[in-house]
Amino acid sequence: MLPLAPALAQEGAAAAGHSLLDLLQSRLVETLTWINGLGAIAPVAFILLYLVITVAFVPASIVTLGAGVVFGVVQGTVLVFIGAMLGATAAFLVGRYLARDWVAGRIAHSPKFQAIDDAIGREGRKIIFLIRLSPAFPFNLLNYALGLTQVPLKDYVLGTVGIVPGTVLYVYLGSLLGNLAMLGAGGEPDPQAATAQWALRIIGLLATLAITIYITRIARKALREAVPKEEASGASES
Repeated sequence: MLPLAPALAQEGAAAAGHSLLDLLQSRLVETLTWINGLGAIAPVAFILLYLVITVAFVPASIVTLGAGVVFGVVQGTVLVFIGAMLGATAAFLVGRYLARDWVAGRIAHSPKFQAIDDAIGREGRKIIFLIRLSPAFPFNLLNYALGLTQVPLKDYVLGTVGIVPGTVLYVYLGSLLGNLAMLGAGGEPDPQAATAQWALRIIGLLATLAITIYITRIARKALREAVPKEEASGASES
C-alpha cells in the first residue's frame, strides 16, 4: 500500500498544476475579451499585456492565438511581434543585469543551454535566429538565459526576428477559431487549422535539426582550432 502514496501525491500535484493552468488560461481569455472592447487603444493594451506575460514567464500561446481572433492575421501578427520583441528584450536585460544568479541557477544543469552558450560565442546572431525558429527551446526562459551569454544586445534583437514564422502560424490558427470562447476548447479542429498546425510542427522539426547540425559543426571547428594551439604550447614548453 505504501508505494501508492507517492503516486497519489504526484497525481494530486499534476491535478493542481492543471487547475492552475486552466485558471490562468481563463484569466487571459477574460483579459483579451476586455481588450477587444477598448476600441482604438486596444492594440496598445495588447502590446503591454504581451510584454508583461513574457517577462513574467506566463505561457503566451493563448494570447498569440487570441491576437488572431481579435485583430486578424496581419494586425495580430504585427502586434504579437512588437509585444514579444519588447518583452524578450526586457527579459534579456533583466537576466544580464538584475537577476544573473537566479537565471544561472535555473539553467545550471542544462547541457542544451551550455551548448548554446559555446556556439553563441562564435556565431551569436545566427544561432539565436535558429533557436527562435524552433519550439524545442522555451521562449520565456531563453530570453533570460541569453542575457548570461556574451551576445551583444543588437545581435540578440536581430536574431529574435526568427520568431516571425511561428508567430504568423499561431496568429493564423487563432483567426480560424472565430471567437475568444473557442480558445482552449476541445472539439474537432478545422481542416485549415490542422494544416497550419502540421506546418508549424515541420518548421519546428527542421529548425531543431538545423540547430543541432550547426552547433555540432561549430563545436568541431573550435576543437580543431584548439588542438594545434595546445600542441604548439606543449612543444614550446618541452
